[in-house]
Amino acid sequence: VLLQASGGGLVQTGGSLRLSCAASRKLFPIAVMGWYRQAPGKQRELVATMSRDATTNYGDSVKGRFTISRDNAQNTVNLQMNILKPEDTAVYYCYAGIGPDVRRQDYWGQGTLVTVSS
Repeated sequence: VLLQASGGGLVQTGGSLRLSCAASRKLFPIAVMGWYRQAPGKQRELVATMSRDATTNYGDSVKGRFTISRDNAQNTVNLQMNILKPEDTAVYYCYAGIGPDVRRQDYWGQGTLVTVSS
């Protein structure tokens, strides 16, 4: 397994969860690391990513509620999710991008389910 995600589960509206993802040392150096999600019947969408230089990119729907962090030396990325809403319910996928933008190789974790009850 190249990307191992953990931390999903069931939480009530307004609650918090923390997702973690550890990347294999085979994936090094990782240019961009982060999270996407896919809700039933919807396309996969950006949640948050962080470049190696700590530049972040958040999806509009999670700005101000979710925080991404990354440890380049440990090849890990975390997502702190606060003030969760039912619309955050989705399978969350860890993502790692290797190489420059024009020749990026994409890697995906197996997905972890987050369910927010109303």
